[in-house]
Amino acid sequence: MKQVEININIHAYEAVDDLNPQQQELVNAAIDAAKSAWAPYSGFQVGAALVLENGETVIGSNQENAAFPSGMCAERVALYQAGARFPGVAVVELAIVALKKGELIAHPVAPCGACRQVFVETEHRAKKPFSLVLAGRNQIFCLDRATNLLPLAFNADEL
Repeated sequence: MKQVEININIHAYEAVDDLNPQQQELVNAAIDAAKSAWAPYSGFQVGAALVLENGETVIGSNQENAAFPSGMCAERVALYQAGARFPGVAVVELAIVALKKGELIAHPVAPCGACRQVFVETEHRAKKPFSLVLAGRNQIFCLDRATNLLPLAFNADEL
């Protein structure tokens, strides 16, 4: 047997002001997007904002449904909208935030497994990574590539 260790690098910051201007803008756009979330069941409003290679910013917010599996996460709303509006244009960076009772939660919110799989497909399709900003009120995590959140992922090369 051989043991293999998988490591990822995460850059941690304490405040939005510590980020570069593009990241600050994306976090603020994600906060605005979260305010439009439809989250009457959980009260957990998630917002995502991404910037594309062409400079366009696209937002998404979570959309809950009384039939719980029918809802959609903010990250996928933004990525699917970007793919529909700007096919073939690569994502450069994506920011994700969550609000509870209208306030930014203290720590970064991590994307669900389904969103992580969509990140893999998005990077694979574009043949380039995109960076990720997970922002909370007291801590922010930045990753150089979104797929670092899903090591050993399944992608279209497996088909």
